[in-house]
Amino acid sequence: MAKKVRRNPEAEEEAKFEFPEFDDAGFVKKELEMTAALSLASAFAVLLGLLSWWVTNSGLPWWIPILIGFAGIIASPFAIRRLRAKSDLYTKGDWAGLLALEFFGWFALWFVLVNLF
Repeated sequence: MAKKVRRNPEAEEEAKFEFPEFDDAGFVKKELEMTAALSLASAFAVLLGLLSWWVTNSGLPWWIPILIGFAGIIASPFAIRRLRAKSDLYTKGDWAGLLALEFFGWFALWFVLVNLF
């Protein structure tokens, strides 16, 4: 039969977790910066959607608007870094969210405009 392991009450007291102090100013600063970045990504998505729709209606092959959209999505992080001085605060997850918003915004707007007009 297995022996019971003795617990050390002193070790349990040392292992207690304490929350770090919350930085209110840093949190608000980062959230305001992310709001500006989301606004820029949304504006890029709208511009890419309108441009893709215009290229589609001009009679060019179907793959050209797709290339324009992907080129715009690839170029947008460079534009956001250039336009926003504090873009070094963004994490990889923030960038992934911006790119996802831009891709789905572009694709949805292009799809809706092509089917409406």
